[in-house]
Amino acid sequence: MSEITPVFSKDAAPPAGPYSQAIKTPTAIYCSGQIPCDAAGNLIEGSIGEKTAACINNLKAVLLAAGTSIQKVVKVNIFLTDMSLFADMNEEYAKWFVHKPARSCVAVKQLPKGVDVEIECIALP
Repeated sequence: MSEITPVFSKDAAPPAGPYSQAIKTPTAIYCSGQIPCDAAGNLIEGSIGEKTAACINNLKAVLLAAGTSIQKVVKVNIFLTDMSLFADMNEEYAKWFVHKPARSCVAVKQLPKGVDVEIECIALP
């Protein structure tokens, strides 16, 4: 287990349950889903673009704490409560992931704390 390290960033939203913000291994960093919260756990209000940016800012902070960066993300999973948000989410997403990692986006019935977007990723160390 010495090659599996929990990651925590004080600059990202705190976990909403009993899990790590990420797990670092020798070959990859597995980031837990980030919802649109600030570092104090307060929900971000606004457009889906603003909420998407908040999720990605949290991922950036976690990746930095793990010793890597958003430019090393190889896979992204996005969860939306309504696919009508897809185009506006995509517009904001494209500003951050210019290297176009592999990605999935699925509609889900509900997300933690009643948010409408959650984003997780896998990055290289």
